[in-house]
Amino acid sequence: MLKHLFKLIWNKKKQNSLLIVEILLSFMVMFAVFAFAVNSYQNYVKPIGIKYEHVWVINYNNTLKTQNSDSLTMFYEGLLRNIKAMPQVVDAGFSSTNVPFSSAHMSGGITVNGKRITYVNQFNVDDNYLNTLGATMLEGRWYNKQDGISKEKVTVINNTLKEKAFGKGSAVGKYFNDYDNKFKIKVIGVVNDIKFDGDYQTVGLSQYNRFDTSAYHWLQRILVKVQPNADAAFESRLYKFMANQMKNSNIEIEHLPNKLVAYNKFTLVPLIILSIVAAFLIINVALGIFGVLWYNINKRRGEIGLRRAIGASGSSVSSQLVSEALILATFSLIIGTFFAVQFPLLNVFDLSAGVYLTAIGFALIFIYFIVLVCSLYPGKQAAAIYPAVALHEE
Repeated sequence: MLKHLFKLIWNKKKQNSLLIVEILLSFMVMFAVFAFAVNSYQNYVKPIGIKYEHVWVINYNNTLKTQNSDSLTMFYEGLLRNIKAMPQVVDAGFSSTNVPFSSAHMSGGITVNGKRITYVNQFNVDDNYLNTLGATMLEGRWYNKQDGISKEKVTVINNTLKEKAFGKGSAVGKYFNDYDNKFKIKVIGVVNDIKFDGDYQTVGLSQYNRFDTSAYHWLQRILVKVQPNADAAFESRLYKFMANQMKNSNIEIEHLPNKLVAYNKFTLVPLIILSIVAAFLIINVALGIFGVLWYNINKRRGEIGLRRAIGASGSSVSSQLVSEALILATFSLIIGTFFAVQFPLLNVFDLSAGVYLTAIGFALIFIYFIVLVCSLYPGKQAAAIYPAVALHEE
């Protein structure tokens, strides 16, 4: 029976070639959709790494007329003390512009045992950063005031960078060089992974550097952890305080929960667009399969009638048409799977092999399901053809 089906399909290879190409394209699009979705889901179920629910971000620009470093240091340290002294503030600290869930990014590289590691996210922070965001130290310690006077350059890295640079062992006390091999940096701590790019993005390599007093010239963010009962009235008082302290400065207060929601929506836009494209393509393929099978039934009414006349049952006729459609789909999926397995082999887009293999499995099941559904009704119609009517028409 299978040999007979292959022969029928081969004899109509020109008619079936377009359908095979349509199914192949549908499989590749669905593979991309499922790969995106599986990767996003795996990232979503991982903890975000910080307690962001009651953290605000004060955005400002330095409009102070003085450029003296000591004066700026005294001003900003006093500003931070006054903010922390407010009754509804738990903690506060300065940060570079790449605060959590923002579009700002700063990246660099490091050199470990002669091997260069690129695309390391660089964060310039102060001693209060860890407690303000509620992150957790996995090894070693966070920064303190003694690090400001130390002659040795020290840093804190996240767990992902630690595993890439030093493996599963401890990284505390180990050294790496900057990207250009100009100076050594000592690791004093490893912090838990933080998803700065929202729920659906992969955790990147991160390095947290303690800024020196010269950074007050360009720092423009203050992270403020507030009490759960902090309301709009307190936000208004905080805004007025900042506006009075920093004349002519553009002050804006953002809430990290709102920034996370906005960033998540931005992240999901490509998946939504890809899903819409996939939906239109799947509809076209479904209509194509349905149309081809319907056309085959009308063209093969004599063949079907003859088969019924010599004793073939309606279910056998129906299963033949359904089997032909599934075999056509199999030809397409074999080709599509060959191309899809190249993604994990070549490590395309730096995703894990499990993501690609899961996406291949989902895409195969989905395409087979579509083909099966679209072929059942034409197969049922073929089974309902009466032998006498079909032979009389011939």
